[in-house]
Amino acid sequence: MQSDIKRLSLILLFAPFALWIALLIILPHMGMVVLSLREKVAPRVYEFGFGNYIDFINEPIYWNTLLRTGSMSILVTFLALLIGFPIAYYIAKIAGKRSRGALFLLCLIPLWVSDLIRAFGWILLLRETGVISSFLTDIGLIKQPIEFLYNDITVIIGLVYTVILFMIVPLVSTLDGMDNAMIEAGYNLGGNGFTVLRRIIVPYAMPGIVSGCIVVFMMTAGSYLTPILLGGKNSSWFTEQIYDQFITRFNWESGAAFGFLLLAFTSVVVWIGLRLTGQTLANTVAKS
Repeated sequence: MQSDIKRLSLILLFAPFALWIALLIILPHMGMVVLSLREKVAPRVYEFGFGNYIDFINEPIYWNTLLRTGSMSILVTFLALLIGFPIAYYIAKIAGKRSRGALFLLCLIPLWVSDLIRAFGWILLLRETGVISSFLTDIGLIKQPIEFLYNDITVIIGLVYTVILFMIVPLVSTLDGMDNAMIEAGYNLGGNGFTVLRRIIVPYAMPGIVSGCIVVFMMTAGSYLTPILLGGKNSSWFTEQIYDQFITRFNWESGAAFGFLLLAFTSVVVWIGLRLTGQTLANTVAKS
């Protein structure tokens, strides 16, 4: 009787989560799969096939944009790790208990506003008549205003700023569980700072590193507002191609196919990253 009550309690506990996954993730994705396999052969006449995927392969601009999106997302992930790791280490291992909360709150502040507002904030700073250009002109470093927007560097800066918190959080969580005695032992055995970092800190933090990189990479590759607003007409992001198929061309079949191609591409990149680091997805989630 008691075991039946526990089983019922467990079912009731996980029922909302199961409904959430089924109704908002599994069923919509199943519908998108069916939609991506429909080929329009005449007005309101469809047949099933892989024509939408073949169209992607036959058009170089599509897979060139996908590869460009993937490479830039990897670069953004690397920069977020490079910047976020020292911040996370300071919060987890150096900062006092009182200051940890304040530092973590400072990292959360960018999430208090939407991606749209953050992107327009960068526009106000970097446009030709923006704060930075006007300041440089006023102090005489440049003779005329400079347009800092609408290039890859600006897009990368905006994306790193948007996703870096999702790199810091799992790193702080992982490094916080590290015993300081391990670091002290590394120095006592004759290791310098770089050796301790390479042989002790980084291997211990690897689950958090991999977890953060996965989240940041997937978010960056699926970003839309930041690349479009900061990159302008010069932006070439695959999510823009998906938006174009759905909204501009009203070709939902190709849009669904492009969406699954992006999902497949990012999943392959994540799988390669897990293989190269020797981590497993279950181990990464459990330790971070």
